[in-house]
Amino acid sequence: MTTSFGTTTGTLTPTDPKIRFQSFTGLKSSNSIALTRNLRVFPLPFCTPTLIRAVSTPLKPETSTAEPKRSKVEIFKEQSNFIRYPLNEEIYTDTPNINEASTQLIKFHGSYQQYNRDERGTRSYSFMLRTKNPGGKVPNQLYLTMDDLADQFGIGTLRLTTRQTFQLHGVLKKDLKTVMSTIIRNMGSTLGACGDLNRNVLAPAAPFMTKEYKFAQETAENIAALLTPQSGFYYDVWVDGEKFMTSEPPEVVKARNDNSHGTNFPDSPEPIYGTQFLPRKFKIAVTVPTDNSVDILTNDIGVVVVFDENGEPQGFNIYVGGGMGRTHRQETTFPRLGEPLGYVPKGDILYAIKAIVATQRDHGRRDDRKYSRMKYLISSWGIEKFRNVVEQYYGKKFEPFHELPEWEFKSYLGWHEQGDGALFCGLHVDNGRIGGKMKKTLREVIEKYNLNVRITPNQNLILCDIRSAWRRPITTVLAQAGLLHPRYVDPLNLTAMACPAFPLCPLAITEAERGIPDILKRVRAVFEKVGLKYSESIVIRVTGCPNGCARPYMAELGLVGDGPNSYQIWLGGTPNQTQLARTFMNKVKVQDLEKVFEPLFYYWKRKRQPKESFGDFTTRMGFEKLHELVDKWEGPVQSPVRYNLKPFADKETYEAMEELAKLQNKSPHQLAMEVIRNFVAAQQNG
Repeated sequence: MTTSFGTTTGTLTPTDPKIRFQSFTGLKSSNSIALTRNLRVFPLPFCTPTLIRAVSTPLKPETSTAEPKRSKVEIFKEQSNFIRYPLNEEIYTDTPNINEASTQLIKFHGSYQQYNRDERGTRSYSFMLRTKNPGGKVPNQLYLTMDDLADQFGIGTLRLTTRQTFQLHGVLKKDLKTVMSTIIRNMGSTLGACGDLNRNVLAPAAPFMTKEYKFAQETAENIAALLTPQSGFYYDVWVDGEKFMTSEPPEVVKARNDNSHGTNFPDSPEPIYGTQFLPRKFKIAVTVPTDNSVDILTNDIGVVVVFDENGEPQGFNIYVGGGMGRTHRQETTFPRLGEPLGYVPKGDILYAIKAIVATQRDHGRRDDRKYSRMKYLISSWGIEKFRNVVEQYYGKKFEPFHELPEWEFKSYLGWHEQGDGALFCGLHVDNGRIGGKMKKTLREVIEKYNLNVRITPNQNLILCDIRSAWRRPITTVLAQAGLLHPRYVDPLNLTAMACPAFPLCPLAITEAERGIPDILKRVRAVFEKVGLKYSESIVIRVTGCPNGCARPYMAELGLVGDGPNSYQIWLGGTPNQTQLARTFMNKVKVQDLEKVFEPLFYYWKRKRQPKESFGDFTTRMGFEKLHELVDKWEGPVQSPVRYNLKPFADKETYEAMEELAKLQNKSPHQLAMEVIRNFVAAQQNG
């Protein structure tokens, strides 16, 4: 039976180890019933009699009847029985790794296969698990569980990601099911944290009890629920089909099931995703006006709550088309900022989100994964055509975008009032890596005071629901573990980010997390050398490859690995993450960074306008001029010696002081000022 939306259903009772299934090459528009069919043979993914439902495959519509070219991953998805086979068999084999198809499919379950690239010879395979925590919310029980799992099955550390989740590294294949099931049974999930579907939905991590922040968090959770896979593959593989689904708001269920405008696959186990899911990963963030803690413009969809003068939510502005990933030396790949799509009333947000996802699902490229993100579809079509197509799925016209105030980056570090009588404490965690004494102390505090936590998009941690009486003892014990109040942390570190890169990421070209501590120290040394104050800072982000996991293309200074011990340098982002950086130099060896940093920071110090950020300065000066300054750099210009400085009566006095200063490895001015201070102090003391 074929519906007007191009879905054919049928039932088969498998009795043969190989069976022929019908597969379809495209979901056609709602006014067409034309389907392209072929037959494909593949091994049966299970051996018990089971009803199998063949569901149409959502692909970009084609004008010809020939099957369009598809990437290998698309074939894996189609033949997987909704992301089950062959992973459900591979996890039980004796090998330490899994096969190619399973390596792609396990991403949908929230895991990547990795190996230690520091080791030579036989590869030491392990798995990274990533949780899914909408808005960064982590219940007390889940935090303690992840802390235990890191010690028992991981490498002894937890990592906070730039999308408000945990990453657990070093899990062996034989332990995967134990670790996954433990997470699931302790209020957690890794479903959809990776793979070609909606990833973790970002929202401001601050647990403010205001209408604005609570509504943004609630919206993020509803969007995450709307786009969660429904076919049960995750629970079938890891907990033998036992379901751990929480109750969903009725508006989420209603929006998911609604097919008024052809967004769904009728009778499919995956009404939104179908057999093929999305062409590529999909990222969504929700926030309130001014709060750009979520890097709103870097997401496929950016959602901003719009309020009336009484603080009541009225609707949402929607941005579309952001994304960071690119490929070196392929200018047809690029980072991109989201752009305004329009405004929707608050009751329509789930339908609008679903319409955008359906547009990308049906029209995004599935032949070449380098170009499969929604940003390339929008760049190809233009925003007007994209809006028109989305409106067909949405069933309405988008209203004009509402004017928004200026964006600000907010870290929420330090102590703050939640608004309900309790406090929260934002803790800076270098590169999001929790280990050693810090990990032990955090565990003790979170367990002792029964605290819930939140992960920020800047790889930091927020302790929530703290009573005022607990503030002093918590502050003391955290400081002893190196978790200091932000005023005691180098300002450069507070906004810096890096991806994990070596040794476990298979895509890394050079160091990021392990390299950034030294890079930040060297930047600080250059600041001091050229006369910049300690309180001054710039946004620095480092990635080991061009995929951009730490969002380096929004940084004022972005370092992107482009060879062994080599970086591409990007300049021009802004402190509030609203402007895209551009490539400034290629193939800069890590030992040569000062040759670039020194002239840039020296001239920023001397030629900037009042309160001009480093990113704005580099944009105003222009890269041609900056290249000229770097190429001609011979070191900071020394100020000429002035003999009429007040500490010296004449040239002879200065020269005598200079000889004495040399003996103490000081400058004449330093020595003279010490003498004067000592004299004044002696007089004041009688």
